[in-house]
Amino acid sequence: MTRSAHRTRRTLQVAGAGAAALLALTACSSSDSDSGSAKSGSSSSASPKLSGTVTVFAAASLQESFTTLGKEFEKEHPGTKVTFSFGGSDTLAASITSGAPADVFASASPKTMKIVTDAGDASGTPATFVRNQLEIATLPGNPDKISSLKDLTRSGLKVVLCDKEVPCGAAAQTALEASSLKLTPVSYEQDVKAALTKVELKEADAAVVYKTDVQAAGDKVEGVEFPESADAVNDYPIALLKNAQNTETAEAFIELVKSTEGQKVLTEAGFLNP
Repeated sequence: MTRSAHRTRRTLQVAGAGAAALLALTACSSSDSDSGSAKSGSSSSASPKLSGTVTVFAAASLQESFTTLGKEFEKEHPGTKVTFSFGGSDTLAASITSGAPADVFASASPKTMKIVTDAGDASGTPATFVRNQLEIATLPGNPDKISSLKDLTRSGLKVVLCDKEVPCGAAAQTALEASSLKLTPVSYEQDVKAALTKVELKEADAAVVYKTDVQAAGDKVEGVEFPESADAVNDYPIALLKNAQNTETAEAFIELVKSTEGQKVLTEAGFLNP
């Protein structure tokens, strides 16, 4: 073989080895890319997107803050919808135990939550997420000069209370008993919003409601604090319901309520930390 032919053969061998190395590198790169795609796909499937409707039964006093949180939840999770049924906690509890479809129950007292848990309609243990304290709501400017719980017993004063079975009514009774006071209201209302409305419409001179409701009413009423309210602070528990139709999304809403973000909305509305 001539020297020229020998050089040509060696050049071909080197070129062939380089091509083989390039093919191996390309295959490895392709394999890594496929592997990365597979990992990415598995990560996405591990965190499915929340969707669907969550039905929340909540105490009337939560109306403003929960409505705000519901809108925030829908914004954070496109494709979800939060619907609410607000009312007296005892009425809501009775509806749940009678089979009304709901995913979450937020009550204004452990006693009304117990109605649901005793019936076996809650999933897991309810968690206290806020507390609430009573206040006297008077007409704007407080024309009757009400400054204490005792003042509500004055003759001729039209006072409204929540029904005794409703958490705000039970708390008012506790405060009255702690002060050894007897009060006969002109009416007992089915929930705290109904009691407050009587004052807003000037159909009553005063009502014993929650601080949060006085705050939400703005200049429609004036609030009067009273020391006995410290003896009747209500804990608010929240629970996932056993027959929830949208468990995963419902659990996510409960987590929002309990989160730092949720607590900020609630405390700004006048609720106390649990």
